[in-house]
Amino acid sequence: MKALATIGRGLSLLLFTVTLPAVAAGDWPARPITILVPFAPGGTVDIVARVVGQKLGAELGQSVIIENRAGAGGTIATAAVAHAHPDGYTLLAHHMGLAFNASLYEKAPFDTTRDILPVAHIGTTPNVLVTSNALSARTVNEFLALARSRPGEINYGSGGIGSAGHIPMAVLEAATGTRMSHVPYRGAGPAMADLAAGHVQAMLQTIPAVMPYIQSGKVRAIATSGRTRSRTLPNLPTLQEAGIRDFDYSPWYGLFAPSGTPAPVVDKLHAAVNKVLADADTLEKLSQQGLDIQKMTQRQFARTVGDDIRKWGAAIKALHVVVE
Repeated sequence: MKALATIGRGLSLLLFTVTLPAVAAGDWPARPITILVPFAPGGTVDIVARVVGQKLGAELGQSVIIENRAGAGGTIATAAVAHAHPDGYTLLAHHMGLAFNASLYEKAPFDTTRDILPVAHIGTTPNVLVTSNALSARTVNEFLALARSRPGEINYGSGGIGSAGHIPMAVLEAATGTRMSHVPYRGAGPAMADLAAGHVQAMLQTIPAVMPYIQSGKVRAIATSGRTRSRTLPNLPTLQEAGIRDFDYSPWYGLFAPSGTPAPVVDKLHAAVNKVLADADTLEKLSQQGLDIQKMTQRQFARTVGDDIRKWGAAIKALHVVVE
């Protein structure tokens, strides 16, 4: 009987432990929410997180804190979220680079598919091939010809090894038979600043990160990377139009939570993000940055992330990209 009583108390404790998150979810959010950005301020993920986070706080009735935690290609912030308490108070804003990291970091302190939960898709944007004004090339073909004539001498920047600005540039090199030198930074913001200063000569970066530099004339835009021309930069040809067949790269942006976050919290957060994205002011701000807002269910977004983990994992393996 004493053993049965002990078992009974254990089962009661287990039941309480299992059901506690669901009970707590009814009051979520009861305190400020932190969204970790895995790159330095000024990059695309940072811009998107701040635009969405500001309105998300008003929608949920709590402060939303944006915290930049850059380093290691985004894995520092991702690891922090992966190991955070799954209560909906620590979230991650990320882009396609999250799918890259699943294959780039064999010894990462987390498993992307197991520990990170896709919550809400925000939108997509093509990258823009931009060059330093000091470079003589003004078209894609002129740029590629220059790169072929000076193998290894053209430096291109990115937000880090394996980042969303690195892998597609490596694909571009492979597709065009060029060889350039990669200069990784701790985020797209510092990389763009160095491009404008002429310390690197090219970048394939997202529209939100490059628009201020294009508009001010500090860098030269020569092509976009999507299947069709960008509505934000309609006068720029696509890389496909420039003769690079099948080059189509338009990275997604989204919000993630630790796996195990209670379904009611995920559902409430997903609905709140979609409501924010339907707001005219938010839509205008993100559209001005070149983001194409696309509504997805939480399951659709999770499936998209899973598909890209497999697709880009194969590309990374073929390119022999290694992160030490």
